[in-house]
Amino acid sequence: MSNNYKDAGVNVQAGYDAVSLMRKHVERTKIEGVCSELGGFGGMFEVPEGLNHPVLVSGTDGVGTKLKIAFAMNRHNTVGIDCVAMCANDVLCSGARPLFFLDYIAVGKNYPERVAEIVSGVSEGCVQSGCALIGGETAEMPGFYPEDEYDIAGFCVGIVEREKILDPSRVCEGDVIIALPSSGLHSNGFSLVRKVFANHDLNQYINELGHTLGDELLIPTRIYVREVLPLISKIKSIAHITGGGFYENIPRALPKGLAAKIERESIKTPAIFDVLMRTGDIEREEMYHVFNMGVGMMLIVSRDNADDVMNSIHDSYMAGEIVKGEGGIILC
Repeated sequence: MSNNYKDAGVNVQAGYDAVSLMRKHVERTKIEGVCSELGGFGGMFEVPEGLNHPVLVSGTDGVGTKLKIAFAMNRHNTVGIDCVAMCANDVLCSGARPLFFLDYIAVGKNYPERVAEIVSGVSEGCVQSGCALIGGETAEMPGFYPEDEYDIAGFCVGIVEREKILDPSRVCEGDVIIALPSSGLHSNGFSLVRKVFANHDLNQYINELGHTLGDELLIPTRIYVREVLPLISKIKSIAHITGGGFYENIPRALPKGLAAKIERESIKTPAIFDVLMRTGDIEREEMYHVFNMGVGMMLIVSRDNADDVMNSIHDSYMAGEIVKGEGGIILC
């Protein structure tokens, strides 16, 4: 057989090798309901029994320009966690339990060991979310991506009883807002992050952070599924604080006519946000428009359920309350 395709930049054998190397990572994620094997044309999952009116909830996302940090650090085993987290946390906001995940990895050149490293992160994210990695696609695209770069995206499908779907219309004046801390920057705002730190050594140790800048920037997104899902019956609405920060995401969890009143002093903000704000000379108000500021998820619950929820999630805390108002959020 001729080598025309290989000469064009696509190594078919490398694709086979990558699938072989990633198989052990995929096996880690198998749960009840998976009814297909890696390598087929479609991933299959059996709808769980015992649901009266099941509704499927889906979410899709990528990792964004945080990948540039992974390239610079030559560390690829965490960005897959980010990819799963962005999707699974979104699905959770409807009250749904994630069932399965599929990824898409596009590479300039297929290095099988590196692809397997990426998938190891995806698998870890699935394990943390309690869902199965049932398929995916790796595309070698020479001339489209640089040889040492890639992109990753994916989607998650979850399930929930129709009558148990979280609905912002249930939120009332006087309900309280419980903050769940983030693990850091998560996967948002990295175009600004990279601009601010463009001339900084990622291997530089920063005392405020307790490790190198690169280590901090690659901390994977926290996945909240296992902590929050058992408490869904006590929760009225959830906001996943991603791109757009407080101002874009919190209003999505509220009905018209109500606003989230949040005390700035109550927010526990990790050091990386202060370092970023100071280094980039960014106004604090803009920080709340771009980043999670240390809060990856907000739960809106009745006052009667607040103590039960906070006692069940060890690092959660009260961040504010729901009041009458337009605009969705009042930071004071």
